[in-house]
Amino acid sequence: MLHRAADINVENDRYNDKNVSRRLTSSAIKFILYRELSEDCLLYQASLLTGTPCSQDKAEAEMSSGLDVNFAPLFKDLDGFYISSFLDEDTVRSALSYKPRSDDIFIVTYPKSGTTWTQYIVYCILNDGALPKDFTEFTLMSPWLEFLGAEAAEKMTRPGAIKCHLPFHKQPYSEKAKYIYVARNPYDCCVSFYHHCKGIPHYGLEDATFDQFLELFLTGQVGCGEYFDNLLSWYKNRKDSNVLFLRYEDLKKDTVACVLKIADFLGDQYGRKLRTDDTLLEKVVKSTSLEGLKKEVNDSAKQIVPNLLALPPERQLNSLKIFGQKFSDKRMFVQKGNFIRKGIFGDYKNHFSPKQIQRMKDWIAFRTKGSDVMNLWSDIELP
Repeated sequence: MLHRAADINVENDRYNDKNVSRRLTSSAIKFILYRELSEDCLLYQASLLTGTPCSQDKAEAEMSSGLDVNFAPLFKDLDGFYISSFLDEDTVRSALSYKPRSDDIFIVTYPKSGTTWTQYIVYCILNDGALPKDFTEFTLMSPWLEFLGAEAAEKMTRPGAIKCHLPFHKQPYSEKAKYIYVARNPYDCCVSFYHHCKGIPHYGLEDATFDQFLELFLTGQVGCGEYFDNLLSWYKNRKDSNVLFLRYEDLKKDTVACVLKIADFLGDQYGRKLRTDDTLLEKVVKSTSLEGLKKEVNDSAKQIVPNLLALPPERQLNSLKIFGQKFSDKRMFVQKGNFIRKGIFGDYKNHFSPKQIQRMKDWIAFRTKGSDVMNLWSDIELP
């Protein structure tokens, strides 16, 4: 099922915004399964696609002929939330129903917004600057909840952090738990996510062009839902006492300041320790530098699934057994690209054409109407 009710059941006042909606819809509509649309939305979307009013019969014909199902099997709607097809539905449901402990720390992002970087920073702060033994151990000690399920969070060593790519309303939540959210500007986030998906065979996007991926990104038909569904939901809760809201760009610009913010948020004892021990602070910052993490993570990340599947039975997670059964071709497990690629600001300039930038700007205007969220990046150069 390839639709999101929040986007399809658009408000009537948006029907008049033809210039924005036509650019958003004319190419993106081919990914929407037309039989799922209400009659009014079907007529509206098909009219935008053709540029003229449509009858019901004509609308169905136009939508059917324009339907591109190449990417349809790669993603699925799980209770109103898009996930990659390689994720097991029962595992994801267990993640969504996980009951946080009072000492839980969650690192939440939209994919490719500094997740792994922040995970390593938190790990080093909690462990006096030490790095994990290897990426396999790190994955178990800071698990991705939607991939490994509630079992991984329940069995992980504490103190530690749990990784999530969930919007606020889907996030397992407790007022006593702590949530670190990292936001990255949508242009660089989209580019980084594109390369990430192309480099991991089980995403099924190895041959996708950037233009094709952009349409998936704009319509939220990617592995972790739509960008603004995620960002806006956390932005509204950014001032909660148990939420630390950070920008990826600030992590790049002033890593030391961000490390200290994170340490203070994790607990006074961690903040005091780093503020009174310059050697320890330098060790944490150096150990978790992007250049250092590229060496630490990239090679071992390529074999992370085979390594996890090779763990002794007593350490195996049920989610991994299911994953291994799902993919009989073991080549699907081996990542081809680098897990940490560039980690820079402005790489979007090397990918977006003027036409694609305009589509992105229209989408941003449409999705952020009534919100000041894009002011997060008012101090940096965006189109």
